[in-house]
Formats: sequence, structure tokens, C-alpha cells
Amino acid sequence: MERKRCLILGGKGFVGSHLVDALLSKGYPVRIFDRPGTVFLRDACVAHPNLEVMEGDFGNEADVAEAVTGCDVCFHLISSTIPKSSNLDPVFDVESNLVGSIRLFQHARLQGLSRIIFVSSGGAVYGPPLELPISETHPTNPICSYGITKLAIEKYLGLFQKLHGLEYIVLRLSNVYGDRQRTLSTQGAVAVFLGKALRGETVEIWGDGTVVRDYLHISDAIQALLAAITTESPERIFNIGSGLGISLNEILEEIGCLTNTKVERNYVSGRSFDVPASVLGIDRAKKCMGWEPTMPFGDGLKHTLVWLKKQENP
Repeated sequence: MERKRCLILGGKGFVGSHLVDALLSKGYPVRIFDRPGTVFLRDACVAHPNLEVMEGDFGNEADVAEAVTGCDVCFHLISSTIPKSSNLDPVFDVESNLVGSIRLFQHARLQGLSRIIFVSSGGAVYGPPLELPISETHPTNPICSYGITKLAIEKYLGLFQKLHGLEYIVLRLSNVYGDRQRTLSTQGAVAVFLGKALRGETVEIWGDGTVVRDYLHISDAIQALLAAITTESPERIFNIGSGLGISLNEILEEIGCLTNTKVERNYVSGRSFDVPASVLGIDRAKKCMGWEPTMPFGDGLKHTLVWLKKQENP
């Protein structure tokens, strides 16, 4: 069977680079679209016969139109903001993410793409939870521009499906972690905490460390993305997480045990956009996609630590 050509918007990054490897291993032709100068996090050689790398600006309509041409499935992983930064300039968030996404959908429709798979946020779109775990039918009341924009993109996908028959799947991912995640980033608690622990640095925690999040290993996230290519279900929106919660303090305790060190902590005032707890209900993904996570957090943490140590001592 001839494999569909897959376009990955943001294919050089943490999730995208793992997705590239997984798709190529299954025989899919892959085209990456990313910003010029972005460091490619994929370990393997980029000179794969089924891999095409295209650089451009997501805000440039001509670049997006060229990227979409000849592709069948599009993975939309691009975001120019994070929850922390989005409220500082919501106009930029809307212009760079929402408007760009709508242009993408227009060209996807014109080019006849069979499906768009959009990576949304499993925490930010819901806002403060009324109950845990959070199901896909939970009210959506985001408290940051990042979440509002993600939700608006989801809504426009629904509109394009209704008006033009553009097929789509939305994956609301929880906090994904694992190898290739940057330890010097401003987000990604697991990688950042591990990096600081290995360097003997103090970990800064917003609040008292009791904030609970749902952490998903990258290998499980990739399996969900692969499943979304062929999923045939009347449901289009899926929570993708571990279904379990762990606090920041608990993560640091586990890191301390793994590294046999006492991780120093500095607690600072909490942030207004941080909800106390967010844990995703994943029954819909299990039932409709045949997907469920297989990597326990402790094992995933060990895998990530081994990878980080190899980077220091290749």
C-alpha cells in the first residue's frame, strides 16, 4: 500500500523530530516545514530518501501554500507562544498562530489534504478544572491567551469540516517529556529539573510545588499521533495523557532518588495562569483510537536521565 505523504509543521522540534523518525520507520514520505535556522533535534542523518526539509515562515501565505502542495496528511505542531508568554502580547499570539492556522486550512482544502492532525493543549484549553480527571466534554474556560488561541484553532477546524469537508483530528496533549527535550528551556518541567539537578543548580518553583500535572512520555505521545492518521471515529477531539497526576515536589523527589542528590529548591510566588491541578481523562482515546500509554512515569524519567547523561559523555 502506498503511504500518504505527511507534512509536519514544526518537524525540527522535540515532538516533531520524534514523529519524523516514527513516520520514516513506517515507510511514510515526510516533509518537514520549520523556521530557517531552527536546530534539527533528530539524531539520525537528514539525508533519508523519504525525507524532505523545507524552511519558511508560517506567517507567510506563499510558504505555507508551497509546504502543503503534494501532501496528504498535515501534522500541525507549530506554536509561536507558550502559556507564560502569550498573555504578554495576545495580539501577536492571535496573529501568528490563529491567523496562520486559518490560512493553512484554506490551502489544505484547496490542495485536497485528506486530514489535518492538530496538537492542542490538554491543560490550557480547559482552564481551572471542575473535576478530575478532565474529560473532553469538560467546559473550556482557558485563562491564558495560549489556551484561547488553541481552542479557537480547534473551532475553525470544525468550521472547515462542516463547510468544506476538511477532515481533522485534535489531540489535546498533556505535558510531554523525554529525550531531546531542551533542559535550558522556559517550559518542560521534567527536562529542566533534570538538567539543573545534573548541573548542581537550584530549581526555581512557581508556588509551593504542589501543582499537579499529567506527564506523558514522548514515546506514548508519538503512538497517539500515528494512530490519528488512520482513526475513523465520529469523535474528533481526544485527550492524550497518562491519566495520572504528579506534583512538582514529587518529580523533584524522584529526580533526587535517581541522581542520588539533594535537589536544591527556591520557591517563588505562583503564577496567575497556573491551575492547581490538571489530569486528563483518556477513556475516549482508549475506546475510539485503540491507544493508551504504556510508559510509567518512573521508567520514563530513567530513560530521559540516561539520554541526558549520554549528551554529556557521548
